Amino acid sequence: MGQYDTLQEQILGFSSFGAAALQESPEARAVFRQFKELLNDGTIRAAEKSGSDWIVNTWVKQGILLGMRLGRLQAAMVPLDEHGAGFTFIDKDTYPLKQFTLENNVRIVPGGSAVRDGSYLAPSVVMMPPAYVNVGAYVDEGTMIDSHALVGSCAQVGKKVHLSAGVQVGGVLEPVGAMPVIIEDEVMVGGNCGIYEGTIVRERAVIGTGVILNGSTPVYDIALNRVYRKTADHPLEIPAGAVVVAGSRTIKGEFAAEHGLAIYTPVIIKYRDARTDSATALEEALR
Repeated sequence: MGQYDTLQEQILGFSSFGAAALQESPEARAVFRQFKELLNDGTIRAAEKSGSDWIVNTWVKQGILLGMRLGRLQAAMVPLDEHGAGFTFIDKDTYPLKQFTLENNVRIVPGGSAVRDGSYLAPSVVMMPPAYVNVGAYVDEGTMIDSHALVGSCAQVGKKVHLSAGVQVGGVLEPVGAMPVIIEDEVMVGGNCGIYEGTIVRERAVIGTGVILNGSTPVYDIALNRVYRKTADHPLEIPAGAVVVAGSRTIKGEFAAEHGLAIYTPVIIKYRDARTDSATALEEALR
C-alpha cells in the first residue's frame, strides 16, 4: 500500500480534526472523495491477504470513519412512479446509495436490495432481493448474495461464494484494528447462518444451515480431533474444506445433568469430498 502513503497521511491528519473544523474543510472533503473512489473500485480494501495471513488496513477503516464524521444528514428518495411516490431514506451525504452501470456487470435483481457507497462488488456478482451490502465491504467475482442476506461493513467475501438466504455476515468498523469477517473463495454458507466477530472461513469450507460462528463459541473438529477457538491474538478460523454443522455438547454439573441440558456448538463433521462437491455445486447459469 506504499503508493497511497500520501493519502494515508492526509486521512490520519484529518481524523484528528475536531467536528466543527472538519465540517468546514473543503480539503477534507476532497481527500475523502479520492479515498472513496478507490474503495468503490476495489483498489483499496479494509483487509487483504498476505501469504496465508489476513492483514487489517487500519488506515482504510479510519478513512471510512472519517466519512462518517465528515458527512451531514441528507434526505434522499428513490422514485417509484411518475406521481412522486418513492422510497425515502436519511443518511450521511458522504454515503449515498452506490451507483451501478451495465459496464460494472453486477446483477441486482429488483425487489428492495441496497448497496452503500464505499463498497465493492466485482463483475458477475449477483444480489437477490432483498439484501444489503454495507460500506467497506468487498465482494469478489461470481459470488451470490441471496435474499435477506447482509454483508456487513468491511467484510471481505471471496470469489464464487454462495451466501444463502438469511445469512448474516457481521461488520466491524471499531476498533479500527479489529479483523473484519473474512470468507475466502468458493465457500458455501447455508441459510440463516451468522458469521461474526472477525471469523475467518477458509476456502471451500461449507457452513451448514443455521450455524453461528463467533468469538465466544469453540468449534469441535471430530474429523481431526481438534478444537478451534478465538484467542487474544487470533480470530476464530475455520479450516479450508471443512464441513461445519450445528451441534451441541453436554453441560457439566449436577443441575445440568439432572435436566439433560446441552449447549450449542458448531461441529466439523468431515472435510470436502466428491459427494460434498456435488451437493454444493454452483449453477453457473444463475450467474
